[in-house]
Amino acid sequence: MSEIRVTTLKDTSGGNSSTTAQIASGRAKAFVNFNGISTVAIRANFNVNSITDRGAGEYTVNFTTALSDANYCVTVGSQNFGTNTNTANNFHQNVEATTSSFGIQHVENSVAADCGFIMVSVHR
Repeated sequence: MSEIRVTTLKDTSGGNSSTTAQIASGRAKAFVNFNGISTVAIRANFNVNSITDRGAGEYTVNFTTALSDANYCVTVGSQNFGTNTNTANNFHQNVEATTSSFGIQHVENSVAADCGFIMVSVHR
């Protein structure tokens, strides 16, 4: 069996490239798993350098490397252990997306609230 080992793959024009680590991680433009209660703490991330806590349930996700434009898709999931399993949780974008960041707000039973597990992925 043959094997090819490379560090970076590029298209024929050389303008677009991906590292093997990016491909192995699913090639999302960014992702982050963080604790949104008390002091915000990132558990795992790719292309996210920080989370700004803007108040109850409100966060700004800041990219390490800016994206080419603000036309990306953000998918958010959450889990609050130890709370009522019938709680209605939802997120909405409450700060305009830019090439370097976007804001989200976690709402629990119609009230903005901090959340223990927030998982975000960004695709473009």
